[in-house]
Amino acid sequence: MKNRELANLFYKISELLSLKGENLFRIRAYEKAAQIIESLPQAIEEITDKNDLLKIPGIGESIAEKIIEYNSTGSIVYLEELKKEFPEGLLEIMSIPGVGPKKAKIIFDKLKISDINELRKSAQEGLLNDLPGFGEKTAKNILQGIELKEKSTGRILLFDAIKTADEIIEQLQKCNEIQKISPAGSLRRKKETIGDIDILCTVKKGKEKYIMELFTKLPVVDKIIALGETKSSIITKENIQVDLRVVNNMQYGAALQYFTGSKQHNIKLRELANKMNLTINEYGIFKKDKKNVPIASKTEEEIYNTLGLQYIPPELREDIGELELAAKNSLPKLVERKDIKGDTHVHSKYSDGSNKIEEILDKAIELNLEWVIICDHSQSLKIARGVSVKDMYKKIDEIRKINSKNNKVKIICGAEIDILSDGTLDYDDELLKEIDYVIAAIHTGFKQTEEQITERVLRAFQNKYVHAFAHPTGRLLGKRNPYQININKILETAKKYNIMLEINAFPERLDLPDIYCKKAKEIGVSMVIGTDAHSTEQMEYIDLGVYVARRGWLEKKNLVNTLSYDELIKVIKSRR
Repeated sequence: MKNRELANLFYKISELLSLKGENLFRIRAYEKAAQIIESLPQAIEEITDKNDLLKIPGIGESIAEKIIEYNSTGSIVYLEELKKEFPEGLLEIMSIPGVGPKKAKIIFDKLKISDINELRKSAQEGLLNDLPGFGEKTAKNILQGIELKEKSTGRILLFDAIKTADEIIEQLQKCNEIQKISPAGSLRRKKETIGDIDILCTVKKGKEKYIMELFTKLPVVDKIIALGETKSSIITKENIQVDLRVVNNMQYGAALQYFTGSKQHNIKLRELANKMNLTINEYGIFKKDKKNVPIASKTEEEIYNTLGLQYIPPELREDIGELELAAKNSLPKLVERKDIKGDTHVHSKYSDGSNKIEEILDKAIELNLEWVIICDHSQSLKIARGVSVKDMYKKIDEIRKINSKNNKVKIICGAEIDILSDGTLDYDDELLKEIDYVIAAIHTGFKQTEEQITERVLRAFQNKYVHAFAHPTGRLLGKRNPYQININKILETAKKYNIMLEINAFPERLDLPDIYCKKAKEIGVSMVIGTDAHSTEQMEYIDLGVYVARRGWLEKKNLVNTLSYDELIKVIKSRR
């Protein structure tokens, strides 16, 4: 699939248009098209008819023509022309999180800086401080942005890693010689970002070399790093390294456990085995005096049980207490996708979403949900076409009419309300009381101090019409650090006022992070999973939210999404 590749080109167009100072809504149109394309389940190169492209919400005439051009030629002339208008160094500077088009242009025009190393040196030497609109704090933020970019270089979002691994596994499974196959490593543990993708498989005897050659010839392959008898490595066309390893069928469980990790989890297992006069490695568990014949190797369950442990799900294997609980058979029963009955955060055409409410309803039926909360942006967020007071009343009426005719999935009228700089909300209480579900959010004022942002949120929590807090840290993985906020205070106050915290399942957010989900569970704060979908395809991000919840040790009882519609209504009414 070329979806990600094309999406990146549209993101690049939006960035260049920002540099030109083009109309904000035109810039957003390319951003939205990029998001829609990368979340499409269908390969974009398979959609060759213009009319079919125009049926995709969010894809207009001009963008459809560029998609057809890309599918035919592999490039977009409009993008190439835009690139010629700017020096290459300017684009590199603009790639630093937090710099943006305006600052990048000032830096380039005034200092003629053409790469990131020069930018770092200039910031460290104080050369940025006297630029128009800059200062010491701006220089410090730029240095932090460079650090963030370098830290995330070579790592990909969980969503992208899953799509790449699934595509490769699907291709390999068409071959009858494959017996078992699974991702391993940090991908199997569902970490929020992934380095290399590890895949493990077993094959029919004598077919190892055939599978290795087949793997290195897949359409996704750009470059072969290594081709061996039982292990090969490739670089995909999207610059992702994928390693495939063939293991003995009788040792598959041991190998899968070993190569899934984490490193610290495996160290603890080795220590435990040693105390039992056993050794453990990727081939199995052995008695120390009989190292040729494993006493456990076929399945992961067998590996853990032999060490006196309950089976530990991959998401928990981070050495944060899971082995101690597994020894007591006391691990939590983690939430599963089948437990999810609703999505608490979907955008419609009322703000910056691509779909009508009826289309969202149809997708919810396809996803086997019982209810969906439509949370469009509030009025002050102009960039996201925030909903006016008048249109919010119109939306309330429309949802009531839809629900009166529909029994399959219930639509709940919600709103993603901006927390303003002083902690007040973007709608008054008269309107808030008419909205079924209110999720408060910060979208502006990221440069306020920790005390200011924290107090802002805590004040919002005191409003009896607020149910939840959206994407609590404000981070964008690889693009923006969290804003300064005291999460411990947020958790304590959320408990006090019975505010739910969101696991925002959008691939670049996955926010609240898993470590805070675990803490929220420990102090009794309820959680919600919201996809933050801006198109119906993005409602499938609900799976990512479940992965974060599982890494945060959450059970069915900790998530509002597992409630039936009637149970949900009781919960959201009880807040008021």
